[in-house]
Amino acid sequence: MRHSGHMDELDRLSGLIGGIYDAALDHEKWPGVLRQTADFVGGYSATIFAKEITRHKGFVAYESGEIGEANSNSYFEYYVKYDPSFMAQFFAEIGEPISTTDMVPYEEFVQSRFYLEWAKPQGLVDFVASVLDKNLTSAAMFGVFRHERDGVVDEEARRRMRLVVPHIRRSVLIGRLIDLKTAETETFAGAIDSLSAGMFLVDASGRIVHANASGLALLAAGAPLRALNGRFGASDALADKHLHEIFAAAGEGDGAVGTKGIAIALTHPGGGHLVAHIMPLTAGARSQTGAAYRAVAAVFVREVALDMVFPPELIAKAFRLTPTELRILLAIVEVGGVPEVAVALGIAESTVKTHLGSLFEKTESKRQADLVKIFARYATPH
Repeated sequence: MRHSGHMDELDRLSGLIGGIYDAALDHEKWPGVLRQTADFVGGYSATIFAKEITRHKGFVAYESGEIGEANSNSYFEYYVKYDPSFMAQFFAEIGEPISTTDMVPYEEFVQSRFYLEWAKPQGLVDFVASVLDKNLTSAAMFGVFRHERDGVVDEEARRRMRLVVPHIRRSVLIGRLIDLKTAETETFAGAIDSLSAGMFLVDASGRIVHANASGLALLAAGAPLRALNGRFGASDALADKHLHEIFAAAGEGDGAVGTKGIAIALTHPGGGHLVAHIMPLTAGARSQTGAAYRAVAAVFVREVALDMVFPPELIAKAFRLTPTELRILLAIVEVGGVPEVAVALGIAESTVKTHLGSLFEKTESKRQADLVKIFARYATPH
């Protein structure tokens, strides 16, 4: 029976992965795909959202629908500033599932204003999320809500998140590059020819069967990309090996690619930095494009900035602050004294004082005004 259950999971996962990649080309598929993903992980609802870390703002890009627009709007318009996990989520390792208890003691969470006024009325008890991408001030995330009937996040939910998150991340990043409301498969090649990002369609051996103008320009510029005997490659031997392993796997289907090739760094000798995202084309609606070109994968290449770190992250690293301590520090800067911070965050004044004492010790300061000065020093460009 265990073997049968394992095969059932693999079948479900295979179909789900295909849907995830198809959603990169047709964004209207996301609600249905997210509904299936929530069911696979073991949750009530799933969402892809973005948040701005310094302004406590954000928006929902796609959701399965159970939470509803009104609740999503109330979260980002009002309750986001009371969410105990907001800051901690941003510091999570990209792709790694984190739940409420990874960020705040659960007994503290259920006493928070956020839980009592927003989560509890909906019957929500937990949330497991993963960072898909982040930059200087914002992060893109995927998450699954757990209802009372699901219970809090367990290891099984984390395991299943790890199975789907790499594919969601790849799909979202590529969908962002394509930036189309919908992309019919028969016009896909025409659409990507106009992309500002470099795009290459390759076969299982890495041979380039189609490239857009931006891709040809990248090849003409030389390192870190190259086309040796018509085969797509990288100047760096390790990156080149990685690329061709993925091309070979792509010929075996979506699942075979797995976590590889989501974001392959390509170092440029001149100081620039390129990243390659690879999407298989051998299953789902994408197979029509792949078959037309005898391609197994689409490679998207773009330039990115290196080592972007925003002030709160610098402060956290410099003083070894926990996410909760950083959250208290930012609240002190933005809101004011202990009573005001306690009200704003929906926690007891005694809790604020405890974390404030730790902040004083770690930063070797004695007053809240000193903490404000520390933040100002790190926030001011040098």
